Amino acid sequence: MTANPTGVPARPLSATTAMLDVRGLKKVYEGRGRSVEAVRDLTFTVAAGELVCIVGPSGAGKTTLLRCIAGLLDATAGEVVLEGERVTGPPPGMAVVFQEYGRSLFPWMTVRQNVELPLKEKKVPKDRRRRLVQDSLEAVGLAEAQDAHPWQLSGGMQQRVAIARAVAYEPHLLLMDEPFAAVDAQTRADLEDLVRSLWQRLGVTVLFVTHDIDESVYLGQRVIVLSNSPTVVLEDVPIDLPAERDQLTTRSLPRFAELRSHVYELIQLAKSGHRPA
Repeated sequence: MTANPTGVPARPLSATTAMLDVRGLKKVYEGRGRSVEAVRDLTFTVAAGELVCIVGPSGAGKTTLLRCIAGLLDATAGEVVLEGERVTGPPPGMAVVFQEYGRSLFPWMTVRQNVELPLKEKKVPKDRRRRLVQDSLEAVGLAEAQDAHPWQLSGGMQQRVAIARAVAYEPHLLLMDEPFAAVDAQTRADLEDLVRSLWQRLGVTVLFVTHDIDESVYLGQRVIVLSNSPTVVLEDVPIDLPAERDQLTTRSLPRFAELRSHVYELIQLAKSGHRPA
């Protein structure tokens, strides 16, 4: 593995230690005299250093799942365990990158100030904050833009700021909730490669939620396919593509097409109401 640019302790990608355990997770929304069962029974594990993608049909509860994992939403039943500790609120070892990056950045702050803000709240010493911000901005290619404001940047650059802020926080687990849905195709491809590059260099565990089947196969070591709501795991698909990937070569491989077709078929089954036996 190459040198770590942010000082985050790297973990080998072959590690088998469980970073995240989702155990029998269930979520029922109550309101206006009725109950809506969004998530019925989700159980899966993510090992330390893995990059795992989650896909499912629209309304399958992907964001509900991520909010439960992030401690932003209480589960009705089951539990989420991060590094051996049950999640009962936002855990300190986790960072989240949301789809709506524009709302997560403060327009009156510079890029550097936006990245630094969570570190101030974490009470990281000033000298270390400065180094973490600089290193994370260099890692996402924005070192020259640190004095700009978000509104002066393109959508893709704004999302890089959001990623840099998450990286600077030194998370053990990085959650990404459809982070590239609002950018154009070329920017999306660049950001996908950025995520894989950061993941390989930092050794951080990544759980990436997306509605894009091709993206899930390109990025992940595994793709967890969710059923229609009320949600269960339809299949956990190993992605046996080469560790080194690029947009042209990898997506041209026959195996990529096979995996993509398999995941697509699972999504169609999920839409039709198919559930595991």
